Amino acid sequence: MPLIVKDWLADHVELPAGLTAEQLAADLVKVGLEEEAIHGAAVTGPLVVGRVLEMTPEPQKNGKTINWCRVDVGPEHNDEEGARGIVCGAHNFGVGDLVAVSLPGTVLPGPFPIAARKTYGHVSDGMICSVRELGIGEDHDGILVLTRHGFAAEDLTPGQDAIALLGLGEEVLEINVTPDRGYAFSYRGVAREYSHSTGAKFTDNGLVTGTEPAATADGFEVRVQDDAPINGAVGCDRFVTRIVRNIDPSAPTPAWMKHRLEGSGMRSISLAVDITNYVMLDLGQPLHAYDLAQVSAPIVVRRAVAGEHLTTLDDVDRTLHTEDLLITDSPEGAGSRVLGLAGVMGGASSEVGPTTTDVLVEAAHFDQITVARTSRRHKLSSEAAKRFERGVDPLLPAVAAQRVVDLLVELGGGMADPAVSDLDETGAPAPIALKVTEPTRLSGVEYTPEQVRSTLEEIGAGVEPAGEGVLTVTPPSWRPDLTEPADLVEEVVRIQGYDQIPSVLPAATGGRGLTAEQRTRRSVARALAEAGFVETLSYPFVGTSEYDALGLPDDDARRVSLRLVNPMADDKPLMRSNLLVTLLDTVRRNVSRGLTDLAVYEIGLVTCPVPGAPAAPALPGGVRPTDEQLAALAAAVPDQPRRVAGVLTGKRELVGWWGGGRAAGWEDALAAARLVAERAGVDVVVSGDAERMPWHPGRCARLELADGTVVGHAGELHPKVVEALGLPARAAAFEVDLTVLVGAASGEPVSATPVSAFPAAKEDFAFVVDGGVPAEAVRSAIVAGAGDLLEDVALFDVFTGSQVGEGKKSLAYSLRLRAADRTLSAKEVRAVRDAVVESASAKVGAVLRG
Repeated sequence: MPLIVKDWLADHVELPAGLTAEQLAADLVKVGLEEEAIHGAAVTGPLVVGRVLEMTPEPQKNGKTINWCRVDVGPEHNDEEGARGIVCGAHNFGVGDLVAVSLPGTVLPGPFPIAARKTYGHVSDGMICSVRELGIGEDHDGILVLTRHGFAAEDLTPGQDAIALLGLGEEVLEINVTPDRGYAFSYRGVAREYSHSTGAKFTDNGLVTGTEPAATADGFEVRVQDDAPINGAVGCDRFVTRIVRNIDPSAPTPAWMKHRLEGSGMRSISLAVDITNYVMLDLGQPLHAYDLAQVSAPIVVRRAVAGEHLTTLDDVDRTLHTEDLLITDSPEGAGSRVLGLAGVMGGASSEVGPTTTDVLVEAAHFDQITVARTSRRHKLSSEAAKRFERGVDPLLPAVAAQRVVDLLVELGGGMADPAVSDLDETGAPAPIALKVTEPTRLSGVEYTPEQVRSTLEEIGAGVEPAGEGVLTVTPPSWRPDLTEPADLVEEVVRIQGYDQIPSVLPAATGGRGLTAEQRTRRSVARALAEAGFVETLSYPFVGTSEYDALGLPDDDARRVSLRLVNPMADDKPLMRSNLLVTLLDTVRRNVSRGLTDLAVYEIGLVTCPVPGAPAAPALPGGVRPTDEQLAALAAAVPDQPRRVAGVLTGKRELVGWWGGGRAAGWEDALAAARLVAERAGVDVVVSGDAERMPWHPGRCARLELADGTVVGHAGELHPKVVEALGLPARAAAFEVDLTVLVGAASGEPVSATPVSAFPAAKEDFAFVVDGGVPAEAVRSAIVAGAGDLLEDVALFDVFTGSQVGEGKKSLAYSLRLRAADRTLSAKEVRAVRDAVVESASAKVGAVLRG
């Protein structure tokens, strides 16, 4: 995001005295440029200019030689002998040099407080600073000698405030620029917005004045050979070149320019490169400087050929794509030499070096989509790419190139070559017809026709009447985002003030409440929370290692996952096909941090692609896809059902004065899964013979609809999964398909069950069954036998031992019976009891325990 140095902004717009970064941020946010951060002063305390009076080398036993210096830091800071003693280990300065000295009480970036301290047999009463220690560069080879960094000796006095001199006491505002407002990536653009917000006088330093030299016949030849334009737009429609000769390669970047560049987040490199960066930040036009001796005419702008490579300025060898737009210096296909990725980054072969004396300046205008795709394809987000992909003023190249030439002549001692090349195929922005009532209609705020007209003229648009109540608006060249009436309406609303728009809550249309699925989702979430579960959210991105940790077989359908083309993390390129895979990662992270007693759940979408399904078509940009293309896109979108999953570890009931607590188990996971189905209004059948990773065989229940459709699983996790994830032993989990449950619900309103005023009859049963018979099967048999009089049934005891026989178990159930219209007689209760015993015997072979 752009960093704004106030004194640089003042070159374009009048700023009031004493303007703070906070007030600047408040003014800019009114017109949509949000504050990202305010960066405080880099250095605080007494940082002053010092003159080295004495410098005595002192070899040390460790082989290092330090310098004992006496430095004049001004009368108000010197000791009785007119100087301060400072120990310094650097050797790139000498007696008489003017340096930056941090006195005790100074705080350097880090933070690094300075104090007087004894070292190497002396009391060092301060520190002579390097560029890196001051936070204004990366050079740590030696001390910052001010006269070697663009400061004139006659302008420096010992004791002078070096914080103000180096610009280290200023606050810098960082702003957030939306993708459609690329012009705000420049001081020119931000100043314009400040003027819109406050009415301050704005001077546009980026306008074409007519003094820019026209193209000459002997200009450095440029050709554009783009045979593969994207969306019909040629990759380059403007290319200006200028030449400056006999530049002094040792000429330093002046201190004022370094200060502005570094305050704006760019480090100083060399004079020629610094000037191109400075003009880019100032006006918004990216530029590039070539060593003229390393470039051969003509320059050719073309698409890459398959198999081509380029080593960019960051020393990375890149394999090029046929959509990449290149700058080359030969017209012949793959045999030409590639100089750079157009609009993104130059190549290393032609960069300006320490011996460069003749410079070729490039100022071009490239297609936004081409640059954006190249930048993302090569994961190379340069300052130039950030601007080109958002849109750059096509009228700027000649103005910016002239500015670079002027600065190279002024600061580098160069001479401007009269040869000029300007390949210009740009067109004027398309006019837009706008009804003067449209801003009022869309915003609800009354704007007069004069307000609409004056606001559009204020942003730089040309406005002409075109009939009754209609204006023809020609957007300014620096606003490629203005293409339709709604864009112009947004500008009127933005400049007039978003705060004028009233906050009105629209009236809800009758009968337009939540959908059945939304109501069910909220009900399920509320029920699980009431049952003691905590809701979590996780990213839906996974890798094969997560599936491995769950022990999924190689042929498991859940391993078929949608692979992302541009994943957020290389180790998680897949979209999850089940919910437990990411929920368990959340549990693992919590357990690793000491939280072992957990009950968490998540409601989220999973992606279930079908193997062999057609791939999504590549849709064109800038135009509406056809109905056939949209239909093909919809057909390629995989199914994305909504699931509910939960995990329990450690204690379900905590240890306390009330007792020893209770560990979470498979029954808690099954109860939670049943609760989800209950809140969805669906009856499910539970089968206890399921085998499905990541659950433990024999301790996993399958939940089905009456027609046999599987809706989920619940139970204890497999020991290998528990071990792989580092979870507490006997952890349990469930996962239920909420989309299937919602689809299976009747949709009929739930009728309240009348509350009986008659007393209940209670009966307890203890059945002996084979050890492999699920408790749920016994419960189902009891329900079937009890009939309509059954109000509730609950398992309250499980017993195994010699008393019930080898391989047997005793399951004890409590039944509550009640009639709505009468008190049950003993005969009726006995009939129900007999029916329950008969049903349990017939269905699961249960024997009533004596």
